[in-house]
Amino acid sequence: MNSEEIFEKIRSTELIVTYFSYPECNVCKILLPKVESVLEKYEKVELQYIDTHFNPEVSGQYLVFAVPTIIIFLDGREVKRFSRHFSIIDFENEIEKMIAPFFSYNQQSILKMN
Repeated sequence: MNSEEIFEKIRSTELIVTYFSYPECNVCKILLPKVESVLEKYEKVELQYIDTHFNPEVSGQYLVFAVPTIIIFLDGREVKRFSRHFSIIDFENEIEKMIAPFFSYNQQSILKMN
């Protein structure tokens, strides 16, 4: 995916998590499956992996200077950022807060039980 396609996807997707990384980042390799595992529970959330070496324009536009960096976008606007040292639990809690308006109370309960 080229830079313009990534920018368009971020602008046009209701709720998207962008994961900035590059292949040589060992911490990133360990963290990505955990992020994917969290997001598997939520159909409304998309994940976009962005290789900072392959897409430096995107990294520069969003001021990403360290990896891993996760930026959550809601309707094309940045609403939360996690960078370098963060807890996967904090990430999951933030996703749960953002996804809550998309579901009724009963649907949220079902999601948490699975």
